[in-house]
Amino acid sequence: MSQPKFAPISESAEIRKCYHLEAPQPWRFDRPAELARDYNLSYKSGMGDIGPDQGFAIKLAKRVADRIILEKGEHLDDVLAGMVAIALRRASLFGRAPVFSDVILAGKLFGYFDEARDELLQYRKELFSGVAHDKYKERVLAFSLPEAALLANPDVVVDILGQTHDLSSIQTS
Repeated sequence: MSQPKFAPISESAEIRKCYHLEAPQPWRFDRPAELARDYNLSYKSGMGDIGPDQGFAIKLAKRVADRIILEKGEHLDDVLAGMVAIALRRASLFGRAPVFSDVILAGKLFGYFDEARDELLQYRKELFSGVAHDKYKERVLAFSLPEAALLANPDVVVDILGQTHDLSSIQTS
């Protein structure tokens, strides 16, 4: 119901004109708190890599948990945490969120989807031991891999000790 003309209206009850916002300006990378990665600079060991939607790598790793072949003395939690760290580093090198092939590549580099040779088993046991409970060990694992191995084509992966693996046997669903 409208207000009659003869009734007084308080100042706080008066109708105010609305304010229209201007169209936003194009985005610029100039805010002081922005994190930028200059690909020409090398990061200090243990600083980590930035990237969007990093928690998604945990979900992707859990999708392949039933395909991981563990040997005596290895723990699934350690392997998954290590694979996530490697997948996140690979995804950040490309400047994107993690995808399924990042996790698969991380597992193939250490022979977790095939029967691994004895020398690879010993190497990965020491490297992955306790990774799920120690963030520093997780970072050491992720940075122990050369960038060339992480940037490689994920269709055919060569594990850390030189054996070739074919990714076509891993289903993405």
